[in-house]
Amino acid sequence: MLKVHQRCNLACDYCYVYTMADQSWHDRPILMSREIWSAAATAIAQHVTTHDLSEVQVILHGGEPLLAGPETIVAVTTAIRTALRGTAVARMAVQTNGTLLDEATLRVLDRNDIRVGISLDGDRADNDRHRHYGDGRGSYLEIDRALRLLGSPRYRSAFSGILATIDPETSPVACYEALLKYAPPALDFLLPHANWSTPRPARAELAHPFGDWLVAVFDRWYDAPSQETRIRFFEEIMNMVFGCASRSEDIGLSPAVVAVVETDGAIEQVDSLKSAYAGAASTGLSVLTDTFDAALEHPGIVARQLGPAALSPRCWPCELHPICGGGHYPHRYRAGSGFRNPSVYCADLRRLISHIQHRVLTDLNDRGQDSAAHIGGGSMSELARLPLIASSVSG
Repeated sequence: MLKVHQRCNLACDYCYVYTMADQSWHDRPILMSREIWSAAATAIAQHVTTHDLSEVQVILHGGEPLLAGPETIVAVTTAIRTALRGTAVARMAVQTNGTLLDEATLRVLDRNDIRVGISLDGDRADNDRHRHYGDGRGSYLEIDRALRLLGSPRYRSAFSGILATIDPETSPVACYEALLKYAPPALDFLLPHANWSTPRPARAELAHPFGDWLVAVFDRWYDAPSQETRIRFFEEIMNMVFGCASRSEDIGLSPAVVAVVETDGAIEQVDSLKSAYAGAASTGLSVLTDTFDAALEHPGIVARQLGPAALSPRCWPCELHPICGGGHYPHRYRAGSGFRNPSVYCADLRRLISHIQHRVLTDLNDRGQDSAAHIGGGSMSELARLPLIASSVSG
């Protein structure tokens, strides 16, 4: 992940970069320089060669990356692809709030094979409650325009999906259907960043409001007569119910696979760690002087390669810990004891995982399968009878 621009034109009230513990954005260059992105391209190429990789995914991020302008986005992309020429494919993407995505910009991105993901939290009222400008104006109308453009036949191949942050005060099914109207190829629902020292926003009368919210969306998605879109969080849990590994940092015990390059060249851990405390994501490394392999030796990243050994002792007796994986790493933080705690969303994750596990295994049993264990062992011919499940496991 390359942070090509350090500022944002929105003032979302839950943003981990600007509203939470780490405020290092103040002290970093606003725009990533050619020197930094060239060094990043060289470091990526070195990593690809060292590990004989056939492809690498690079996400241009911020702040708001489109503030850097399409010319800079293309220059960064060209530098990376040039450095990798003859060795690996660079799959490039931009994650944007969508407000600056007009047709001229999208034409440039599409022509350069750069995919686009957009953040939107539901219908106009639900989105504008949190995703607004500094003066309080909502962002929905601009994002709606961008999504309609991105979903049009000419540009649909560039559409990677929508990210939505959960608000348990909203209607889950209404939120899902508001996003579904754009026919996104994929959706992902994100828990708002919180930890034991910065508690989650929640409805006090409910034991697991986020879990209940996600269960309602899961049932609407899973019960559809045909698959309407992919939802990564649900698919990853289903994968693990069948004994597969997670491909997400949000759930499961798979090793961390994301490195972040800041505008000053600093190599950091996943940037959502900024929600925990100042400096939580720091490694002390830079693309100007270090390799990505050096980051693998950083204690914070080492801890995230240890699987169950890095979990809180409170997690070990739980039968769901191989699927939960302790939850998203930043959500485990507590001042004074670090990250060796259950997720602050533990009850919500238990509610969701148990529900998904029950539903898919019951479905298999009702369809006459020999056993859930047999399916978990990888019988794809039997999984193929279930379109939703087969799609998630194979894809």
